[in-house]
Amino acid sequence: MDENIVVSVDWLAANRDAVRVVDVRDAWEFDGIGHVPGAVNVPFDQFRSEAGDEGMLPGRERWSELMAEAGIGTDDPIVAYDDEHGVFAARFLVTAMLYGHRDLHLLDGDYSAWSRAEETTTETPDPSPATYEVREPASSPLVDFETVEAALDTDALIVDTREAWEYEEAHLPGAIQLDWRELVDEDTRGLKPRDELEALLAGRGITPDRRIVLYCNTARRISHTYVVLRHLGYETVDFYEGSLTEWTERGGPLVEGDAQ
Repeated sequence: MDENIVVSVDWLAANRDAVRVVDVRDAWEFDGIGHVPGAVNVPFDQFRSEAGDEGMLPGRERWSELMAEAGIGTDDPIVAYDDEHGVFAARFLVTAMLYGHRDLHLLDGDYSAWSRAEETTTETPDPSPATYEVREPASSPLVDFETVEAALDTDALIVDTREAWEYEEAHLPGAIQLDWRELVDEDTRGLKPRDELEALLAGRGITPDRRIVLYCNTARRISHTYVVLRHLGYETVDFYEGSLTEWTERGGPLVEGDAQ
């Protein structure tokens, strides 16, 4: 993932024939409400698994099958969207990245931004099966329990992307709280302007020179924050796939309260 990961509706409209568009909403929304013309539907629950190979990732074989069935080839550029400010689509993109996909983009403003400006369709696509090969990523941001535990005693910045009340109930020692939705403009449903994002993040001490370690409950919300940070040029961002689910199961230390 690089700085052009987030793309506008105008960009997608101009490049739609050169990319594979993936709608991660439920099938009833895709079929009944409408979708971007040419998009394929890969609902969120199809690429989440409690029996995957790492955390809730679906597993290499399942991922390869999903992509092939959706007509997506190994090297196809992908643009993903949802109708939840991009958080589910971001999870799809991070999953693709962890399985070695290289050309990935998030539609800024989600489906609502597209539907306000461009045509939609309820026509059901019939993609031709493709050949899809899972690859090792050039580099992986995944970190495990032991790595996060060790990071508590370093100058790494642990970032909890859940809501404030969740953070107050229990969080990792030394973690700061940044609700992922703070990065989103509620009116446009897309990301806030770059200068606002940079100021907000800097105000929490989340700066590009720091090692950032992200966690939430099940690695969905951190997917969006990860995409935003990479979009802004942050290079050292660790992704704790196990997140609080694994952390609590393994008896990792937790603290209560809102002190940061």
